[in-house]
Amino acid sequence: MTLKEIRVKAKSLGVVSRNLRKADLIHEIQKAENNIPCFGLSDNNHCDRTDCLWLHDCLKVK
Repeated sequence: MTLKEIRVKAKSLGVVSRNLRKADLIHEIQKAENNIPCFGLSDNNHCDRTDCLWLHDCLKVK
């Protein structure tokens, strides 16, 4: 997902992007959706949350 698309999603949830880095913005979106802000924090490049919108990008962050 591009940063522009992420900003649109953030705006739809009332999240102000305030020039946040991509990972920080996604964390704010995850919190707004009442999810754990875990993007990019996997310690073994694996995640059990296969229904997560961010999964593909998340596992590439290291």
